[in-house]
Amino acid sequence: MSKPSSRSALYRLIEAGQLAHKALLVPVLEKGLEPGDDAVLFALGRAGTTETELADELGLPADHLSARLERLAERDFITRQAVGPMLEPGIALTERGLRIRNGLADHWAQLEEALMGELKPKHRKRMSGTLARFVDLLRM
Repeated sequence: MSKPSSRSALYRLIEAGQLAHKALLVPVLEKGLEPGDDAVLFALGRAGTTETELADELGLPADHLSARLERLAERDFITRQAVGPMLEPGIALTERGLRIRNGLADHWAQLEEALMGELKPKHRKRMSGTLARFVDLLRM
């Protein structure tokens, strides 16, 4: 059995993913957040939600999420409030949390543009579709 080649597409895909992840973590860590906090802020940026819904969306056990939310609340990134038509107990971003989330989203967009900027929209779409197919195949 031969060893994987550093020139193989899979090797390059893994390398690119690891380096992109590292680049995306820079502003997260600079803001004093922990890896994964950005996912919570992005999910809450769309709308307030209940803790159960957020745990389901992020695929986290409720106890892991609860500790993370407590830390984010102590730092004034999120607040607990009634959400939804039934005014269920939920969580939402504070103004500070929204500013941090928007800054992280801007960084994400800048990195994506730096990586994909030279591709025409048609090629960007094709690449995105191919990567989505890879993810689907690997999740099976």
